[in-house]
Amino acid sequence: QVQLVESGGGLVQTGGSLRLSCAPSGRTFSAYAMGWFRQAPGKEREFVATISWSDGIIYYGDAVKGRFTISRDKVKNTVYLQMNRLEPEDTAVYSCACAAAGRLLTRPPRVVSGYDYWGQGTQVTVSS
Repeated sequence: QVQLVESGGGLVQTGGSLRLSCAPSGRTFSAYAMGWFRQAPGKEREFVATISWSDGIIYYGDAVKGRFTISRDKVKNTVYLQMNRLEPEDTAVYSCACAAAGRLLTRPPRVVSGYDYWGQGTQVTVSS
């Protein structure tokens, strides 16, 4: 069973920063890409950012461009999401996801269906 474990969520004021981390536990696996999605109450899951594990191709959702940065540490097998200039609209449960290496992909996916494994999520709350 592959598990992804997120950490780093919390409560922050508008304009503040948080860094989320995501690492796999359980059996080892090879990832083609790791992504972050978020879901606010009453809304659909929204794409935030993704990075291909091997060559570092990155995409961001329009709502976070210029404020969030995704990165990965191949040694620690961890993906990060640095979130700066946070706004109340960023309040959501943030989940990391993994697109397995067996997928025939040339670019990291930006849709939910492109991912095989998901973490439980971590709450991010931005107060005004």
